[in-house]
Amino acid sequence: MADQTEIVIHPVSPQGGRKVTAHVLGVDADLGRAFTPADVSEFLRRAGLEDVDLSEAGPIRWEGGGPEVWTGDI
Repeated sequence: MADQTEIVIHPVSPQGGRKVTAHVLGVDADLGRAFTPADVSEFLRRAGLEDVDLSEAGPIRWEGGGPEVWTGDI
């Protein structure tokens, strides 16, 4: 993964799920709405960003809770 890559998992939306966005080489992309960590992994795989550490210590910025938060009840 390039140093300029930023992946953001946004807070849980009122409709459910978490929006996943990536900023890669100056381009912003909406990768989709994830409902599980497996969804995030699949979105990243489709974007060519395989083997990304999904933990809070990894390269992803988790907003509104870490990888264990998938409902609005934080």
